[in-house]
This record gives sequence, structure tokens and C-alpha cells, in this order.
Amino acid sequence: MATEIRELIEEGVARLARVADSPRLDAEVLLAAALGVPRSHLAAFPERQVLDCEATDRYEAHITRRALGEPLAYILGEKEFWSLSLQVEPAVLIPRPETELVVERALAHLPLVADADVLDLATGSGAIALAIANERPDCRVTGTDVSSGAIAVASRNARRLGLDRVGFLTGPWYEPVQGMNFDLIASNPPYVAEGDPRVERSVRRFEPHAALYTGPTGLEAIRAIVAGAVRHLKPGGWLVLEHGDTQGEPVRDLLSGAGFAAVNTHRDLAGLERCTEGVRNSGPAP
Repeated sequence: MATEIRELIEEGVARLARVADSPRLDAEVLLAAALGVPRSHLAAFPERQVLDCEATDRYEAHITRRALGEPLAYILGEKEFWSLSLQVEPAVLIPRPETELVVERALAHLPLVADADVLDLATGSGAIALAIANERPDCRVTGTDVSSGAIAVASRNARRLGLDRVGFLTGPWYEPVQGMNFDLIASNPPYVAEGDPRVERSVRRFEPHAALYTGPTGLEAIRAIVAGAVRHLKPGGWLVLEHGDTQGEPVRDLLSGAGFAAVNTHRDLAGLERCTEGVRNSGPAP
């Protein structure tokens, strides 16, 4: 194997050309991680010889995994979300930029000084819960997930970030929070219909099935969340949901049918309907 930084990158690019959308970027990120240096170091010293055999072995292993289609985030073990570095592993879905819209909308309904209770359903890595807690330190945030592996990852992320007002509980949907009520419920639930051909092969192969797929329509999890939300929201509390880019209308119908007011859908940076919200009216829960 080559030993110059420049040559190592070129070898990586050649191996990733058929599988990665950005083979050069991926090769540089993986080499920087293997060497334990910033990516800028590679551009500054392209002719530097790499004499650390363990580092080149790590790079070779990283490139092999990426060439097999494994997502970069799983290889590196981390992903940035809302300017937070989150640990990720195959037990959790890799946080996507479009999910930051859920955080944005949640924060819009939480005052800067908010002594509020927030619930994040299907928390995964804890991305939404931790982002909200970081921005609204006076809030009490709870995340639930049916996967004990996901709860372990989310709990580690909370400890690493020092966000001690966030708690994570294992169980399906509202089961772990029976008897509790919240000022805001947010979720990025599974919303992909079984057999949806638009899902990338690498996503189908590497990311957790239960975090992606929910049934034949893709709305099964969202229906369950909406059905239970009124019993767990305080009067005037908000429900904020991520969904697929073709699901805006049926999700609006679900919220309106459940008695939510001010139902509205927001678009992501690509201009696609991605997040729908509604507020519980002031009447008693059914």
C-alpha cells in the first residue's frame, strides 16, 4: 500500500468511485480519522509519508467497509446533528439533516426559559431529545424507544454531552410514560412503507429495519403516535412529527381528525413536505 498521504487518498478514491457519491471526500475523512488528524492536515501535507503501519491498516479497513456500502457514520462511530457530535452504531438510525426541522419547530413552541416537559418518541440516538435539551436547559426531556440498544446509545450520548436533564426509557411509544403529561411531543418515527423502492440499498442493508419501516402504508407508527398524543399532552401542548415527503396530506388529516388545531406542514431545505404539527385544544382529554 502507498505511504504518501496523496497516494493513500488516490487509492481510496479509486476503490470508492463506484459506491460513494463523494469518493474523494469519503477517502479524506476516513484517512484523517485513521491518522487522528484534521482533514485540513491532508491538504497541507499531501506528500508527507505515513510511517504508522497501524494507521494505514485502519485506513485500509475503513475503505474496505465503505466500499461494501457501509455508511460513513457507522465506520466513524459518530454523526453531527444540530452541532452536537452523537455516537451512532447499527442499533440506531443515522440522524439526517432534515430531522433538524423537527427540532426547529419544537423550539419555536418552547420559550427560551421554558419550565416544560418534552417527550421524544422513537428517540434512537437521542438526536431530537438532546438537541432540544441543549437549547432549552430548563426543560425536562424524556426519550422513549422500543429498542434497548437505541436507549443505551442515547444514554451514552447524554452523558458525553453533560445533558443530565434528559432521561431515556425503553418501551413502545407511550407505554414507558403512562400517567405522564407533556407540553410538547416530538418524533421522527418509522414512516417508510414496506417495499418502498426509493430507499437506498445501503440504508436497507445497514440501518435498523424497525427504525425505518412501519407497515404497508408507512403511516402505521404515525397513527399510533397521534392516537395516544391527546392523552399525554397538556392542554395547549404541541405535537411535532417528521414524515415522508408524500405524507403531508394524510398526516394533516390524522391530526385534524384527532382534534388538533393549527395543523400545519413545514418543508425541508429541499422544498419537500417533511414535518407536520398541531396543538391540543384546551378541552379535556378523551
